[in-house]
Amino acid sequence: MLAEIEVMAPQEIEKRSFEIITEELKHRGIKLSGLQAPVIKRCIHTSADFDYAGNLAFSEGAVEKALEAIRGGASIVTDTQMGCSGINKSVLSRFGGQVYCFMSDEDVAETAKKNGTTRAAASMDKAGILKEKLIFAIGNAPTALIRLYELIHLERLKPELIIGVPVGFVNVVQSKELIMSLSDTPYIVARGRKGGSNIAACICNALLYML
Repeated sequence: MLAEIEVMAPQEIEKRSFEIITEELKHRGIKLSGLQAPVIKRCIHTSADFDYAGNLAFSEGAVEKALEAIRGGASIVTDTQMGCSGINKSVLSRFGGQVYCFMSDEDVAETAKKNGTTRAAASMDKAGILKEKLIFAIGNAPTALIRLYELIHLERLKPELIIGVPVGFVNVVQSKELIMSLSDTPYIVARGRKGGSNIAACICNALLYML
């Protein structure tokens, strides 16, 4: 068994992983091109799930618009501390952006209790008062996506990009469909039930590493 193990330096492991992904995509007859390819490959790398080659949906020019926003100092809002911790903040900070997660804030908890909503939804309201360019990376809470949809229609938010990849069963598919129905909001959405905070973070990192 040990003879079958590839011995390589730590810095070579990720490179080899992406080579394997590229080889397997070719074997499956899947061709990726353009700026979407690095995003899809990093999702596969994070999850070892090749379904992301087919279920990631991109609005027209979403990656290009996201890169432009990051270069312009956009910050990222997440719906979990896990997603927040997984994003490469040092790269983002070079362009003037930072990562926010309001889920643990006392005022968010109070707002959620007062309005009978989830903390995730209330945290989107708090993001709505920020006076800066924002990318939303939602990997856990469908209610965050639903509230974003409402805030956009109320013209209280104009996101540079929505990464909509919550995982689960209740309102997950429906909330993603809402985001994909927005005509003027760039999005990257994992259609169906799959996703997660790790996928939200890795999409952010894929964008950051392109810069």
